[in-house]
Amino acid sequence: MIQTEALIIGAGPVGLFQAFQLGLQDIRCHVVDALPQIGGQCVELYANKPIYDIPGIPLCSGQELIDQLNTQVKPFAPQFHLQELVSQLEATEDGQWHVQTDKGTEFKAATVFIAAGVGAFVKRGLSLPGFDLLLDKDIFHAANKDSSFKGKHLVVLGDNDAALQACVQWRQGDNAATSVTLLHRRDQFQADPQAIELMRQACAAKTMRFVAGQPTALIQTQGQLTGLEILNALGDTEVLPADSMLLCLGISPKLGPISNWGLALERKQLPVNTETYATQARGIFAVGDINTYPGKKKLILCGFHEATLAAFGAAALLRPDQKNPLQYTTTSTHLHKLLGVS
Repeated sequence: MIQTEALIIGAGPVGLFQAFQLGLQDIRCHVVDALPQIGGQCVELYANKPIYDIPGIPLCSGQELIDQLNTQVKPFAPQFHLQELVSQLEATEDGQWHVQTDKGTEFKAATVFIAAGVGAFVKRGLSLPGFDLLLDKDIFHAANKDSSFKGKHLVVLGDNDAALQACVQWRQGDNAATSVTLLHRRDQFQADPQAIELMRQACAAKTMRFVAGQPTALIQTQGQLTGLEILNALGDTEVLPADSMLLCLGISPKLGPISNWGLALERKQLPVNTETYATQARGIFAVGDINTYPGKKKLILCGFHEATLAAFGAAALLRPDQKNPLQYTTTSTHLHKLLGVS
């Protein structure tokens, strides 16, 4: 059981800034996220796309914003628990919160900050019989190592930059797959035009193959993946040789267990008061897209404001007998000490 003053659910931009603001209140925290890396939507959906409305930053990509936030929060050393989905949240007899993840990690937290966007973001899979048994065995969301698909008949599913980059990576070099097939439902892609052109050139040179179609069945022999049955663009059933598959299908938001935590929900969002962004449950705060209140705007910069007031609210709750005057990072020697600057 991990004891902590604060637990943040969600490692997107608002969750990271929440950790920073808690640090300024001298509150250390743990952060849980279902994805394998920090960043949430910014990394999964907007990693290389421009963002223009972050105060003081005229232009940055989603990945650049997350990198800057991660650098900013480092003085407070938040402990990250990635690829873990919070499955249980229950009040304890002493007024704290017992939180457990699907990997069995347990926390006892005095305060909980739900910064889970519109729910937990999980990698998209396939709704095909046998998928769950083959996942992380013959079917993967990411390669485990550089030689993961060496000598394999690899099928890559997706139409994005990650899918096309995977085709480049695994069709050449010492760890190349025996064959690489890119599968997408149609011959249109949401990827960089140059990457699309390189893919078409590789198909023309027969160093890889593109097939338009929809997966319909996983072919197995003695529990091992041997092929992928698809419905191709002509409406015919076709079987692609495949002993490994790489899924580059993006992410899907799911409210998931949040709906079972006993918290008041309003259209799948958590109502909060705008003084501290606390929910109706003592010690639980909600910031970012998961909350709702009159005038709510789903913008990153609004989430930053919410995280700031939530941190002050947590400090007042955790230390009711301690005065907490407003201090400025420009002049406060106390904040400078916390930040590790002179």
